[in-house]
Amino acid sequence: MIEYIHFTKRFGRVEAVSGLDLALRPGETLALIGPNGSGKTTTLKAALGLVRPTGGRVTVAGLDAVRDGRRARREVGYLPQRLGFPEGCTAREAMIFYARLRGVDLAEVDPLLARVGLLSAAGRVAETFSGGMKQRLGIAAALLGRPRALVLDEPTAALDPTGSLEVRDLVAGIRAEGTTVFLSSHDLAEVAALADRVAVFVDGRLAALGDMGELVRALGLSARMNVGVPDWTHDPREAAERGGARVVAWEQGTLRCEVAAGGEAAVLEALRGASVRTTEITVHAPDLEDVYRAATSGSGRLAA
Repeated sequence: MIEYIHFTKRFGRVEAVSGLDLALRPGETLALIGPNGSGKTTTLKAALGLVRPTGGRVTVAGLDAVRDGRRARREVGYLPQRLGFPEGCTAREAMIFYARLRGVDLAEVDPLLARVGLLSAAGRVAETFSGGMKQRLGIAAALLGRPRALVLDEPTAALDPTGSLEVRDLVAGIRAEGTTVFLSSHDLAEVAALADRVAVFVDGRLAALGDMGELVRALGLSARMNVGVPDWTHDPREAAERGGARVVAWEQGTLRCEVAAGGEAAVLEALRGASVRTTEITVHAPDLEDVYRAATSGSGRLAA
């Protein structure tokens, strides 16, 4: 749906994005995460033709985002990181304004306001809305013209928990309808809840890409196990290592170890085989925070 082919963007001497190859599949949700200044917003804007490549190119539904800009932009709705509305306009008036800019049938306005839960507030001045309501209105505007893809730059930034959950639920519903969603976010819980795949950017380069299983395997991440061993006189470390674990500590009746994700059962079987009685088994599987730490520390890389 959206494809970056050796995409590079420089601003003067600063290389914001370098040699990016990335393809979004139709109907998937792909999230960009990474430190500030890592190239996420530049990458999103390039799909809209708002940033022209220094090298390579970007296509949307097979159309060049720059050369075929007008046609390509019809395929994509956009929610910017900093959202504003015409001063003094009601929500409905703002939607009519954007619909006319896009050449969209005004009959879409009220159904979209209803879609984002704002039809009852359509007569209120948009600037008086809460942060979450403004974001939902921005998403409604982005959906004008029935775009096949939605680009969201930090859609829940600076929102309170209620506003964040409202926007997250709305995006999840749009995703479930088959719209391609391309977003950036610093909220790892939001990304974990919404994204089919995650792309980690570091210093303008793609450091890791994949679904959670692919990322965990590519970055060599381990699950952490705590196993209660009530018989302190029976040292379980050798048995655990035979089961594939790396023992971190053995103290006060608790065995702490790391094991390749999915290998927990083999460790427990090895302990039982050595007649080690176990209780209170807890496992922390690698999560997106672990992926982020590993990818941004340079300890792993998965190509697109």
